[in-house]
Amino acid sequence: MTSTANLRSWSEAYGTRPSRSTLLGFVVLLLVTALPAQGGDVQVTLLLPVRARIDLTDRKTVTVAPFLVVSDEGEETAARRGVDVEEEFERYMSRLIRRETKLKLIESGPVDYPSYDLRALSADTDFWRYLGERTQADLIVSGSLDFDIQDRSGYRTEEYVSPYDGRTYYRQVLVEQTGFEYDIVMQVFDGATGEQLYSDNFKDFKHFEGERADPLQGMFENLYALEDRIANIFAQKQVAATRVLITP
Repeated sequence: MTSTANLRSWSEAYGTRPSRSTLLGFVVLLLVTALPAQGGDVQVTLLLPVRARIDLTDRKTVTVAPFLVVSDEGEETAARRGVDVEEEFERYMSRLIRRETKLKLIESGPVDYPSYDLRALSADTDFWRYLGERTQADLIVSGSLDFDIQDRSGYRTEEYVSPYDGRTYYRQVLVEQTGFEYDIVMQVFDGATGEQLYSDNFKDFKHFEGERADPLQGMFENLYALEDRIANIFAQKQVAATRVLITP
């Protein structure tokens, strides 16, 4: 199959023209496979397209409804550290949608949920249809947030060499660490029908040295680690994949 035929097949499969970076990865693959056999393996890294999880055809507007904030008993809440988890996440999602999509963002305003049980709320198509009519949004983004701040301080064993006799000994050393765990349930609803179009769970954990690490830094480190997956709900993204070409 010629390169033109390959590109035509790509366009038919994804319904759009490949981006410049995707074309570059495709050309790299063609060049490598066209090389004369030298013996051994050739490892190639390609950027492969991943289609958006939601079909945005005829959908032009979106609203981010308030997320339900969950706090596990026994973990320090972000509120005690002066962080509004829902407000920070809503700002983050708004910036992400504006940057990654052409969707028009509509403010949801105050939302009076009929239930705070996520499973029951997710199945309430009448409520989501009502919210869609009120906001005139084609898509509604909502879900739940669980951001935990964890004290991970503890003792660890390390070696040290005595300056007196030159021998190696072991000692217990206190290491102060703070862990930040973000657990996000992301859901997208059709504003016209109230039907759920997408649901997934995103989790990330980061730890930092020090007992009083900045929770905002931890929160956004979590979000940056998940950003490509979250953006892929609305926009086509690319993932790096390694392929090994075996030559005789």
